[in-house]
Amino acid sequence: MNWISNYVRPRINSIFSRREVPENLWTKCTDCGTMLFHRELADNLNVCTSCGHHMAITPRDRFTALFDGGIFVEVDVPEPTVDPLNFRDQKKYPDRLKGAQKNTGEKEAMLVAEGEIGRTPIVSACQDFSFMAGSMGMYVGNAIIAAAERAVEMKRPLVLFSAAGGARMQEGILSLMQMPRTTVAVEMLKEAKLPYIVVLTHPTTGGVTASYAMLGDVHIAEPNALICFAGPRVIEQTIREKLPEGFQRAEYLLDHGMLDRVTPRGEMRNELITITRMLMGLDPVVAGELPAPAEPATPEDAEK
Repeated sequence: MNWISNYVRPRINSIFSRREVPENLWTKCTDCGTMLFHRELADNLNVCTSCGHHMAITPRDRFTALFDGGIFVEVDVPEPTVDPLNFRDQKKYPDRLKGAQKNTGEKEAMLVAEGEIGRTPIVSACQDFSFMAGSMGMYVGNAIIAAAERAVEMKRPLVLFSAAGGARMQEGILSLMQMPRTTVAVEMLKEAKLPYIVVLTHPTTGGVTASYAMLGDVHIAEPNALICFAGPRVIEQTIREKLPEGFQRAEYLLDHGMLDRVTPRGEMRNELITITRMLMGLDPVVAGELPAPAEPATPEDAEK
């Protein structure tokens, strides 16, 4: 056995032929453990191709998939006072905001945009759970009010995607005040007789569930989304009883009348197009959106 040619040379070749593989090429499904190629996962809207588990998706990616041609225009949101309580825990509140802005690339926990879905003009707001757990602060309240005012001004339906861990503790009572503020914004839509559709995504909890997330004309949820005020562990520890299987999940709430639909993310766009056009009294979208055939100008043209 020639150990130089059989061992040393292949070993040297393997060392020099190694290629650096980026760490973000693969994502592990948190439900079934399958390793998913990043492009395949993105094309499937962050839904596991193996088990159908719905992972988190950013508001911009969601809007790109929702609006026609991925085209939308952001709606301006008034800036609230930063750190009105001078709050500090392990970090100063402004430092936490800067860290979340750096990690997500977004200004705050909610993005508001307008555009068309199936040629139907809408206004949409989407919470970003990756921004401080999508917590509801003054900016989120301002964003919902701005979305409602824009919808009333343009006479468009409002579609809201919720995802939150509750109120933002760094803003104290000011964060809880967003519950009545957003309720008033929803009433503006009802007075204008405009549809308000809520899509509840995983997770939607706390004061968000106790306010604007459950005030819609239609409530749709993504599969297996956790939707609650207090979490199941808190309830179990309080009542000291075992909760039913799937308690507070989307399918359980659908069976008990708290939701209208549970719709997979890949079917959500078509579902919203159908519902918004129905509520606005518009004709259904023609499949493929083909133009109507032109009427013949002369009898000879008709024969052709």
